[in-house]
Amino acid sequence: MSTLAQFDIAGRSALVTGAASGIGLAYAECMAEAGAKVTLTDIDAAGAKREAARLAEEGYETRWAACDVADLAQVAQAFDDHVAAFGGCDIAFANAGLDVGGGFWTPEGNRNPDGQIDVYDPERWYKSIGVNLNGAFHTVREAARVMKANALRDGGRRGGSIVITSSNAAEVNEAIVGVPYMAAKAGVKHFMRHAAYELAAYGIRVNAIAPGPFVTNIGDGWVKKNPAAKAAWDELVPVGRMAETYQIKPLALLLASDAGSYITGAHVMIDGGMQLGPVKPLNETGPVKQD
Repeated sequence: MSTLAQFDIAGRSALVTGAASGIGLAYAECMAEAGAKVTLTDIDAAGAKREAARLAEEGYETRWAACDVADLAQVAQAFDDHVAAFGGCDIAFANAGLDVGGGFWTPEGNRNPDGQIDVYDPERWYKSIGVNLNGAFHTVREAARVMKANALRDGGRRGGSIVITSSNAAEVNEAIVGVPYMAAKAGVKHFMRHAAYELAAYGIRVNAIAPGPFVTNIGDGWVKKNPAAKAAWDELVPVGRMAETYQIKPLALLLASDAGSYITGAHVMIDGGMQLGPVKPLNETGPVKQD
């Protein structure tokens, strides 16, 4: 098989959670651009509807659904409706996530009084785990349920591909990042590996993409609104800049397509080298102001 032919997903279908903006929207665009039929789901129903309509106007086959991934019933319904519309599900992106606040340090090098463990709001913890970890479980659970039918239909040759959005926070300690987000993404990493181990027998591959600093709407788009914060992040990244969401598309297509047919259980970093350590350690960004 030729190299380019292995990336062809024409005729397949993909469901993407958290697809109204950011990395989820990049996944949805990538799948559509590569020929797949795509369902965009998001708790932001208006955003999912808007982006699905835009892609449809550009000639792609898309639909949308409102879905809160913290609610298993909503996730199950989204997959059932996707299968009813497209005849099955070949690709699923468990992407939806949220940021409930920063870590114990700010990017500018100051202590963050709201991000320290001894005063951390438990409700923020529960909300983060509910979306970032439980939401990934709900999505993988329902994707596996419908993809097992592919394995039975195709003799196990191509059950499907599930891609979870993890984070480089699953691999490294980041003082800037909130503690529940880091815990959730570390859980996502090991859950992905277990799911890959279990589902391989059905021809279902499970992998995770672990982004580093990307410019998205997470955290209410605070990086877009705060040039100083973005500049501080840029200084911490070894390649010298935060990433734009289009840069994640080639990796997403690799893992979703037959080009990644021998890849499962992988936690793939795409973080500009952040796992190597920041160019300027946090304690060198300036004086640390105590509480």
